[in-house]
Amino acid sequence: MSELTRIPAPDGVFPAAQYSHVVLGTGRFVAIAGQVAVDEDGKLVGEGDPEAQARQVFENLRRCLAAADAGFDDVVKLTFFVTDMAHMPALRTARAAHIPDDRLPAATAVQVAALVRPEFLMEVEAFAVVAP
Repeated sequence: MSELTRIPAPDGVFPAAQYSHVVLGTGRFVAIAGQVAVDEDGKLVGEGDPEAQARQVFENLRRCLAAADAGFDDVVKLTFFVTDMAHMPALRTARAAHIPDDRLPAATAVQVAALVRPEFLMEVEAFAVVAP
């Protein structure tokens, strides 16, 4: 695990409740491609169910991070792509199951018109810094 510094509210920037504005650290950079709600067999998990999709997305992120000898404690940035902002509470709940409030990464949420397949409600990418 890398040593990360989280700055939730830099001087002159309004504090965020659900993410850190700045996260910095020294180490090996890891980029995780956007993950969607498919299982290891490529089957959709949770058709029409944002909670089930969010859980699968975070499980896929966990597995990808593990492949890089990293974990959620090493994540410095998450980007959420959702087809409807109403899916954000499900993503926050799934995130909370893996990342405590005192270790929140920087984050961006973007509503998109569509993802690669119409049944996907969300996609999440991650960036991590792992100790050398």
